[in-house]
Amino acid sequence: MGLNGFIDLRSDTLTVPTPAMREAMAAAEVGDDVFGEDPTVNLLEEMAAERLGHEAALLVCSGTMGNLVALLTHCERGDEVIVGDNAHVYVYEAGGLSGVGGILPHVLPNQPDGTLDVDDIAAAIRPDNPHYPVTRAIVLENTHNRMGGAYLTPEYTAQVATLARANGLKLHIDGARIFNAAVAQGVDVKALAQPADSVTFCLSKGLSAPVGSILCGSRQFIQKARRRRKLLGGGLRQAGVIAAAGIVALEQMVDRLREDHANAQVLAQGIAQVAGLRLRPMQVPTNMVYFDLDPTLPFDAAALCQRAAAEGVKMLPVGPRRIRAVTHCYVSRADAETAAQVIAHAVHDWREPTSQAAALAY
Repeated sequence: MGLNGFIDLRSDTLTVPTPAMREAMAAAEVGDDVFGEDPTVNLLEEMAAERLGHEAALLVCSGTMGNLVALLTHCERGDEVIVGDNAHVYVYEAGGLSGVGGILPHVLPNQPDGTLDVDDIAAAIRPDNPHYPVTRAIVLENTHNRMGGAYLTPEYTAQVATLARANGLKLHIDGARIFNAAVAQGVDVKALAQPADSVTFCLSKGLSAPVGSILCGSRQFIQKARRRRKLLGGGLRQAGVIAAAGIVALEQMVDRLREDHANAQVLAQGIAQVAGLRLRPMQVPTNMVYFDLDPTLPFDAAALCQRAAAEGVKMLPVGPRRIRAVTHCYVSRADAETAAQVIAHAVHDWREPTSQAAALAY
């Protein structure tokens, strides 16, 4: 069953290295990457750049670091970037955009499909006026976490890239799960990444590597980004032991993401049958299942997650009455079916607590 005796649906970051990754890590040829002399890192970066249709790439510690390095490279202090109100860059990255970079977020509402309205973007671009910050970049997220794992299409991405270039702006894509987006649409990932000036993707989510993300862009951009990575303390030494797992991830773990999407559908179908639970959004485009608890249910999201965990299924409460469940390579179809049954059992057999405290202590 899953990981460590649990069906763990809290995140696809909970994946652990596959046996092939562990073998590759143990046998990795290494050198000092700060000197550019780690052959395994160099190979991973070359593979990643080619895969996404860019000239060069840079291994970074995390997606958060990759996004910050990208925006520090594109922007000067006091510049402004256009970003969604539910974007990972804006919500979950500790305010690094402004706290470290001195960059202002110009926040627009994310649409239910994860997009930013193109007319909203155009209207948010500042005129050349010394009273205003300089609009420097647009940030998109693909797939979009808080919008239910929604994916952006090649057509939309190209449209925003065209708008950006027409106005002298840079387009950065937080592509933490961009391979999920490509697999879900049956398109080459280049169609989603190539139009952007920079793009990040995570090795350590659904691709199952233990750590690391990749930032891709032009050679000139990556040369400058390497200095920004150093500024943030991300100059790694014998990083080939990490990169080796990343190479296996790109070679072996991408195509199988469709299994995670299929298992998310199984889980979602089971949850949809439970009275008092509502899928939100109703469609599950990739590997994320979000659902809400009806206000009439006498318990909250944290209490339901605690009850499910006691029966072997871990999920993540992301609001008072909202829960996220994410499939990955350590969640099988049988696990998805079992998880749906456990959730249904936890809701149906709940004994109404006398207080919120009692619910949380159950």
